[in-house]
Amino acid sequence: MKEFLKITSPQNDAFKHAVKLRERKYREREKLTLLEGYRELTRGAECGMSIKECFFTPEFFLGENEYPLLESLAANGVRVVQLPPHLLEKITYRERPEGLIAISGMRKHLLSDFPVRENGLYLVAESVEKPGNLGSMLRSADASGVTGVIVCDKCTDLYNPNVIRSSTGALFSLPIAECSSMEAIEFLDRHGIMTLAATPHTDFNYTDVDLTRPVAIAVGREQCGLSDLWMKQASLQVKIPMLGYIDSLNVATAATILLYEAARQRKWRKS
Repeated sequence: MKEFLKITSPQNDAFKHAVKLRERKYREREKLTLLEGYRELTRGAECGMSIKECFFTPEFFLGENEYPLLESLAANGVRVVQLPPHLLEKITYRERPEGLIAISGMRKHLLSDFPVRENGLYLVAESVEKPGNLGSMLRSADASGVTGVIVCDKCTDLYNPNVIRSSTGALFSLPIAECSSMEAIEFLDRHGIMTLAATPHTDFNYTDVDLTRPVAIAVGREQCGLSDLWMKQASLQVKIPMLGYIDSLNVATAATILLYEAARQRKWRKS
């Protein structure tokens, strides 16, 4: 087994740099983020994320695959460093660390690079505040086969470690653009992509409309939903029936239902 560099002092510059990346302002300034755990690191590497440095603590490992991953990272030029448990815990976001945390470069997510496909299926997330919700939507978007995701007027850091964790690595594989709502609306109009918005104030159930055409499913802020701008822009308005006492769904759950209805219709149309 390869011998790796060890850091034992909290005064080490590389360690202090990693701790600072827990803060959003520092991540955005440095254009770097943290990837934590075997699955995140593996998917990040497979999807071409620019991993710079990886810290590990064997005491926290969950299996036997960690060392081959570390050796693979080192062979690809990643600086691999062993930390004692008390130092790794200063970097981790998780209550139960898995013993692997890496520093990776962020990707630029430009609307100019965003894909346009015939009969494309898109997800628009406007001003979503909670990292866990945004990450869950990315996971559902990947699972339902979307063409891409547009994040508008962002309220949370796309590279927040909790977004990455909740997305289970979908952040690395999906085409994503970050822009203003107006830029997104102009882009969708320009390419003939209709917009679907969920609202209780309509007679149309989400299963009643044709989602086999090019469509962007738009969801909004957790507390108040989509802005008036998006509601006025929407080509279609649909409701998800609420059959119990509660009158609304979690935004990530609503997005998942709508995306899978679109995926269901498209599969049926092809068969």
